[in-house]
Amino acid sequence: MTEHVLDRLHTLILSRKGADPESSYTAKLFAKGTHKIAQKVGEEAVEALIEAVRGKKQRLASESADLLYHLLVLWADAGLDPAEVWAELVKREGHPGSAHIGREL
Repeated sequence: MTEHVLDRLHTLILSRKGADPESSYTAKLFAKGTHKIAQKVGEEAVEALIEAVRGKKQRLASESADLLYHLLVLWADAGLDPAEVWAELVKREGHPGSAHIGREL
């Protein structure tokens, strides 16, 4: 199986952890701490929702990419590997009512 773009992005994000905050936006986020990272996740989620309601498909794709990036930064900050999230999704497949995932798949 080939590595997913989100896994490659996670690897890149991890390489910025502890780096000089002036060297990259990601390093700057890490330096600002969990609260700021979480705030950015919330902001990007709201922006994605707004574009979905507006029906702006390309803008939704762009804001969704921003949301996924910031979520990956949050996971890295928390020491959560994306594989743990993927495993949780797999575990929920076909289980109706498990965070509503089973019903939609």
